[in-house]
This record gives sequence, structure tokens and C-alpha cells, in this order.
Amino acid sequence: MVKAADTRGPAPDPPPIARTSGTRILVVGGGYVGMYTALRLQRKLRQEIARGEAEILMISPDPYMTYQPFLPEAAAGSISPAHVVVPLRRVLDRCRIVIGEVTAVEHAKRTARVNTLATEEEGAGAIEVTYDELVIAPGSVSRTLPIPGLAEYAIGFKTLEEAIGLRNHVIEQMDIASSTRDPAIRDAALTFVFVGGGYAGVEALGELEDMARYTARYYHNIKPADLKWILVEATDRILPEVGEEMGRYAIRELRSRNIDVRLTTRLESCENRIAVLSDGSRFPARTVVWTAGVRPAPLLAATDLPLNERGRLRCTARLTVDGVEHAWAAGDAAAVPDIASSTPGAECAPNAQHAVRQTKVLAGNIAASLRGRPLDEYAHRYVGSVASLGLHRGVAHVYGRKLKGYPAWLMHRIYHLSRVPTVNRKARVLAEWTLAGLFKREIVSLGSLEHPRAEFASAAGAGPGPGGSHTPKSGPHTPKDGPPDTPESTPGDSGSRGG
Repeated sequence: MVKAADTRGPAPDPPPIARTSGTRILVVGGGYVGMYTALRLQRKLRQEIARGEAEILMISPDPYMTYQPFLPEAAAGSISPAHVVVPLRRVLDRCRIVIGEVTAVEHAKRTARVNTLATEEEGAGAIEVTYDELVIAPGSVSRTLPIPGLAEYAIGFKTLEEAIGLRNHVIEQMDIASSTRDPAIRDAALTFVFVGGGYAGVEALGELEDMARYTARYYHNIKPADLKWILVEATDRILPEVGEEMGRYAIRELRSRNIDVRLTTRLESCENRIAVLSDGSRFPARTVVWTAGVRPAPLLAATDLPLNERGRLRCTARLTVDGVEHAWAAGDAAAVPDIASSTPGAECAPNAQHAVRQTKVLAGNIAASLRGRPLDEYAHRYVGSVASLGLHRGVAHVYGRKLKGYPAWLMHRIYHLSRVPTVNRKARVLAEWTLAGLFKREIVSLGSLEHPRAEFASAAGAGPGPGGSHTPKSGPHTPKDGPPDTPESTPGDSGSRGG
């Protein structure tokens, strides 16, 4: 049978996402700033949305917002992964949610280029989305350095997937150490190197060391003293946000748990699973966790908006992009003047404490702008910080008061329980903490979840399948025959645990 000639010609460009006749507010990013701004906007503009005079469109790469301060506890198994995230569609019920990635913004034309989950299937290229008001809040990504072996072997700690993958990986290394007859493999499996002494690195290390020490009691040939934990920090202090005194206490606390804290030291290489430090030390290690800071999202460089020397958007205290109309920003992506600071030219730190508070002013200013009312300026004095060092251990410097040990740890939990969005999540997290106090920890590694088709593919005769083998089921960062998957990014410290 002869097919008729296809006379349709090339497929036309896909139409832009359909919009109403009202003002469209495009929110780029579903993190702290994106979700909280959209949440407050849908409340402030309830009547305009109901009348079709306004529309809120959010474009986010994930269908959820991750509450990053809880990532260490999720990695340690104290909180279920599902309760660390907030589903955007449930919370933003009067907003339109599109799961995709904004690749470029041409604000002069009020357009954004978007790749969605469907564009690759359609083969039609990116979608062009038009808007009237732009809230650009893509967040940040890990700030990496050209260190040999880093991209091949290191693990990040900025996303929920990385946190859970790291938990599975740590337990899997203990399984390897327990079953191997090679002392070199055992030593490398039980050596864990964390790079970065900010919130992300210290809290992740504290929680995972706690979890691994507890887990060791269930291995007949592994004792807590067999595990080697190393914290590498390039400066002369850790946790600078809690002050020098509390930082020194945190170092003493970590060292009392046999954690090797190396200050003024850098990671120079981790090729071939050997961590080489700037002080000349060499550690065969199958685990290198990179938490050494963050940088603005690459999207900012693909816009026609003004950036500062650090690649962040130049903004005013009213959270508008400096010199640009109808463009707004806050959080990690924005360089916002800190008018509450006594230091000339100071900018708000890119942390969660400022980000969440900025969204209140941001949403109010957008609503005021649409209604022709004057705008407010953002001003907030930094009240302090809290940090967890593991179960029942912590440090805090809040309103000039310094706390350590159990009181600081309790304050850490109370503060973040009050800040996690929605009553649903607060109740679930509180219930899990309560149950954790009554029952034993979970010590199960679910590394095979990373590659769910591996076992079926093997049974179907297709070999081990992409991403994993049948036996053993390797985790995401320790494949049986090669280097681990390359991480995209790490709670960089943008998820700072502020008070």
C-alpha cells in the first residue's frame, strides 16, 4: 500500500500558554520566594482573580517546594521525605502551575521561553509565554570549583533527592564494609568527607553521623569508632552566622564525637575515590559531600535584566528590579539593599530568613502596584540563627542570647516547625518527631528506588538495565562498575536556618 504524500508541511510553532484578558503575573520558580509570593498574591488578589482581571502563572521545575532546613533530618530518617516538601498545586489552588524550566527571559518584550515536560515529546521546541508582571525567583545552584574528580564522585546536598540518596549511600557503604574481605575497601567505605562548614555541611554531617553511629549497633563487625568523619572548611571557623563563640563550641562538640574538623583546609582532588586535602592529607573515601556554597541560577544570565558583579539581580528596597518596570525579585537571585544595616552598601544575605520575609513585602507591593498605591520598602534586622548538630545537640544565637546543647536543639525544632508551610505539614512533622521518640530509628537503605526498572529489566533478559545492576543493587552514587552519577547541585547555605 502506497502512503499518501504528507502535504501538511512543517509543524507550526506551538501557541503560547493560553491566557485570560486580565493582568498575568508570571512567577518563575517554586521555591521559598516563588511559593510564598504566589500564596500571598492569590489571597490579596482574590477578587481580581475571581473576576478574571488577574492571573497568576507559576513555572517551576518541580511540582513541590522543598523546605530545605529539614533536609538533614530527612537524610537521617527523622522525617519522611514526603513531609519535607509542599505540593504546589494543593497550596496554590487559585494559581496556574506549569511544570517546566524557563530557559530565557526577554523582559523588553514581556516574554519567557519555557521547556515543559511535554515539549520534548512534541518535538516542537520551547514554548513562548507572555506576561505583564514578572516575579523572577529561580533560586540558586551549587557553587562548584574545577577540582579533579569532583563532578564524577562528589554528592550534593541541596535537593530532597540528594538527601535521600545520601542516606541510602551511607548505609550501603556500611553494608559494603561489613561484607568485604579487603581492608582497603572497608576503610574507604567507612570514610565520609564533607566539604563546607556552613549550615548545609555541618547539619548534614551531624545528622548522618548520628544516624550511622546508631545503625552500627546492628552490624556484627562495625563499631562506631570504625567510621571516619572529616569536615573540611576553607576558612578558620564554621557556622559563622551563630557567632564565633558558638562556632568554637560546635567544633568542640563535633570533635568530641570523633569527627575530624579541618579548618583553613581545601579539597584539592577526589579522583579515583581518594580525597586529597591542601594540608597534604590523603584519604581513600567512597563518600565526598560537597556543600561549599551556592551561586545564582544560570537563568539570570539568560535575561535582559541588570545583574551585579556576583550575577544576582540588582534590586531596590521595594523589591523591584533596579531601573526596570514590572519586574520583581527576592531571595537568592536578588541583591536587595539592607536598609536596616548600619553598613553602607550592605545587601540582604541570600538566606531563608530574608527570603520568606521579603515575600510578604513583595506580594503586597505587586498588589499595590496593580491598584495604583504606593510601595513599601523591605527592612528586617537579622535576629540570629539556630543550627542542629544531631539529635539533642545544637547551637543558637538569637536576639543576642547564646544557647547550646539541648535547649538550642529544641529551639531549632520549634522554630522550623513554626516556619514549615501549611498546618498539614506541621502536624505530620510533629507526629513523626513524637513517634521517633517512642520507637527505634529506621535503618533501611532503599537505594534500589533510584533505579526501579533494574530488577524487571534483568528478569526480562535485557541485562541490568540503565542505572543499576540486579545484584547487588548499587546506589545512585556508587555504581558497581564506574563512577557515580554527576550531581546537579547542592540546602546550599541559601537555606540558612535563621531566626
